[in-house]
Amino acid sequence: MTAYAIEVSAASKRFGETVAVRDVTLQIGRGEIFAIVGPDGAGKTTLLRLLCGALVPDGGSLRVDGVDVARRPQAVQSVIGYMPQRFSLYPDLSVRENLRFYGAIFDVPSREFEERAAQLLEDFALSAFASRLADQLSGGMKQKLALACALIHSPATILLDEPTAGVDPVSRRAFWRILSTVHANGTTILLTTAYMDEAERADRVAFMAHGSILSFGEPASLKTSMGGDVIEIAGVERAAARRALRAEESVRSIEIFGDTLHALVASADESLPRIRTRLSAAGLEQARLRRIQPSLEDAFVARLAS
Repeated sequence: MTAYAIEVSAASKRFGETVAVRDVTLQIGRGEIFAIVGPDGAGKTTLLRLLCGALVPDGGSLRVDGVDVARRPQAVQSVIGYMPQRFSLYPDLSVRENLRFYGAIFDVPSREFEERAAQLLEDFALSAFASRLADQLSGGMKQKLALACALIHSPATILLDEPTAGVDPVSRRAFWRILSTVHANGTTILLTTAYMDEAERADRVAFMAHGSILSFGEPASLKTSMGGDVIEIAGVERAAARRALRAEESVRSIEIFGDTLHALVASADESLPRIRTRLSAAGLEQARLRRIQPSLEDAFVARLAS
């Protein structure tokens, strides 16, 4: 058996003139949490749909647990769990009925299903809502039910497409507590996310844009290898500060972070006085400048700007 749960080699997918996935190559180890981060239209969803056999690649290969997805999509679909971005369960079925439906799809034996369903309902705090229609659940509870259905057949690998999109912060934390338990049991987790704090929880992260993987690695290594420094600009009107720094050649990019700006530069020592001069000339002498440790989002912006 291969050491990798997921192997992608030069995979590509085109929709008409649009290249959604462009020569993507990845290897994801068994038991790993791997996060793919990127803007809308980056190709994240298309890549997951290729991996679960919902789409056929135009080039390259994809393997899950050593099985060629394009050649044997049904074999792959029977052993993975897949949670799409949009809630896809049956709104007019109850929580338990949705679980039973997916248990039947994956041929889970009756006794095993009852034990597995009871455990999932308890672990996901859904036992009290087992008879409630899925359409009557909150957003966070719907996501937990979707994950429970993806896990009903005890897959070794699960694919999650932005599983906490649109979910409130409390429900997001609860969802990740569940994922931590799932991961502790040895399950490989590949997920896409728009939240950098979620990506920080992964063993490795890939930055994706325009259908391509820009870089990947451990979150800490991505931040330390971003090839520049970050200067925080606070205490001034952000739009005015951005306008003042447009002509500053040492600033590679400047982005809004909360009520501050983060400027990416090659060297903070060289750029700090130049930035201060530019801001002072624009009447923004009150600006507070300091070099800060880059965040994962800073690293992503730096990679896009390179």
